[in-house]
This record gives sequence, C-alpha cells and structure tokens, in this order.
Amino acid sequence: MMRFPGMDPYLENPGLWPEVHSRLLVAIADVLGPQLRPKYRVAIEKRVYEDVTEGLAIDRPDAIILQTPAQEPFQPDRNHVVAVAEPVTVELIMPEIIQERYLEIREVGTERVVTTLELLSPSNKRPGRGRQEYLEKRSKIFSSQTHLVEIDLIRAFQPLPLRGNSPKSLYRILISRAQHRPRATLYPFNLSTPIPTFPLPLQSEDAEPIVDLQTLLAQLYDRASYDLAIDYTRETIPPLTESDRPTADRVLQQTC
Repeated sequence: MMRFPGMDPYLENPGLWPEVHSRLLVAIADVLGPQLRPKYRVAIEKRVYEDVTEGLAIDRPDAIILQTPAQEPFQPDRNHVVAVAEPVTVELIMPEIIQERYLEIREVGTERVVTTLELLSPSNKRPGRGRQEYLEKRSKIFSSQTHLVEIDLIRAFQPLPLRGNSPKSLYRILISRAQHRPRATLYPFNLSTPIPTFPLPLQSEDAEPIVDLQTLLAQLYDRASYDLAIDYTRETIPPLTESDRPTADRVLQQTC
C-alpha cells in the first residue's frame, strides 16, 4: 500500500523510475482502451534519439565525471629525468540511446492522432538534447489539432515552460485542448495532496473519460511490490527540499 496520499517521491529514484514509467503508461492505456472503443484505440508509441549528457545525469546514478584542478602548463627540464606519472582510470562521456514511450489516442479507420499523452521523464526536462527534442515535439503539437496531456511526476530539473506566471508545485498535469490554445488547464499538486483526476480530451462530440491516475499508481505500487524495493529510511533521489522534508517525514511517521 502506498504511503503517500499522492505521488510517492521515492518512485522517482533513477533505479525505479524507468520501470514505473513503463508500467504506468501501460496501465493508463489498459484502462482507457475499453472506454474509448469502438471509435478510438490507444497506441503506445516510442521515439529514439542519441544524447550526450555532461555532468551528473539524474537517471544514471553511476555516472561520474572526473575533473582535475587547473594548473600551469608543465615545462620539463631537458637536463633532468622526468618521472612518468602513474596512469589513472577516467570515465568518458559516452553517447547513450534514449528511448521514450508515450500514448496516442487514434481515431479508428483514419488513424488520426486525436490526443497525445506524455508521462515526462528526466530526459525530457534536463538541459540538453532530450529537452530540446521534447520541446520541439511539444511545439508541433501546439500548432496542430491534436490535444496534449502532459503529466509531470518528476521533481528534478526546471518545469517545462508556460507563458506568464504559473503556480509553483512539485508536480503538475497540463491539459492543452487544440480549440482553446493558447489557454490550457494546469493541475498543480504537491506531496500532501492526491494526484488530481483529469478528463481526457477527445473530439468535441464525444464524452471524455476521467483518468484517475492516483488509483492507477496505487494499484501499480501493489502489483509491482514497490514497498519491497524502497528503503524509506533513506533520502529520496533527487533529495527533498528543506520545506518539503517535514511533510514527507510526517507522512512516513503516520504510515509506519
């Protein structure tokens, strides 16, 4: 049973999040599929690209970049024997293949994409190619007649941009309906509140199913036995802020 009333920050751990991401997308697709028949079907799509990330990658906890302090160039004296330094092991910054899955609600018969549902990962938010790739796709959707549902359950890195001032929160869900742009609906929430339910936008003549993400995540937590994979005595990754830690401590004390 989940210990937090909403998103469990321990699920953001880089060792768990890729699994949580995949399982949660499938759970959303499975619950929506029967509700959308026979007019629509839910497709699980994938984009692949190569990225090179310098520094600490939040979704690669074993990534280490070794740095040495700046020094004056060494000028050897030809009249003296120069000692050969012992070799050391360093880690190269290697390109990695990023695979990101998302959902598309497609109209049966035409295969027209009516709605795209994105469950963000750190690769979508951290500075670099991944964020750039996602922002470009986001812009293309905003210029189309496709609705966008963007679910952000990741505290790491800066939130994706919105025009003007938006409420600050740890997590958020964005619903962008094609006919209402540039206006969109934002659901901000934090550790102490359940994940809000939201309607899945479809064509104007169709009833919109309600997505209960909180229930889906709680069911997934139990099925995957995440309580056996999480050590709640340790700090979260990424760590909580000083203002959020008391909330997490209070929740954990109440559920122990």
